[in-house]
Amino acid sequence: MRALVSPSHFHGAIERAATDGRARKLWRIDDLRGKRYLLILSEKEENWQTIADQFGVKDGIVETKCYDGLADRLVQGSEWHFLLRANPTIAKKRNGAEKERGKVLAHITEEYQKKWLMDRSQQHVFFLEEDEFYVKEQRWYQFYKGTGQHGVRVRLLAVTYEGKLSVTDADLFWDALIKGIGREKAFGMGMLTVMSGC
Repeated sequence: MRALVSPSHFHGAIERAATDGRARKLWRIDDLRGKRYLLILSEKEENWQTIADQFGVKDGIVETKCYDGLADRLVQGSEWHFLLRANPTIAKKRNGAEKERGKVLAHITEEYQKKWLMDRSQQHVFFLEEDEFYVKEQRWYQFYKGTGQHGVRVRLLAVTYEGKLSVTDADLFWDALIKGIGREKAFGMGMLTVMSGC
């Protein structure tokens, strides 16, 4: 239960379980039919049972699937049902401070959260109709990254989107699937999953 309110616990467990060094993993907690699942996207097959053991999940419940078959089906114009948990933000600069990056702020209204995803869809080359996707859930997380005196307080907004999209460039869309969308990927954001059946 502590891990569910502090995504840094899952981040640490995934990093420790992986054998391929510091390669970034996309991950997300999903609720399906009253059960919670930890989804992890990794470049290579790993033994994730150590994570199951850490969080008190019984043996034999870890399942691995390959993305290769999906890649073959991602063609231009194909339509998919999608789910994405992301951290939609904007960087606000102070007046006259053109060279600075700006303070990162969360989009807190559904209007701007949807606009954020519409903008990202152009970058990652998929098409969204505004009335064919919605904000399913939004939730604030507050936790400390690091330990002791060096711990940094983190506050982030997780927004879950669901709906229908169509692929406009299969190669770039595949890139979005394996690299994720947006910020805070270490804390369970950015993982885009798709399924056929639209």
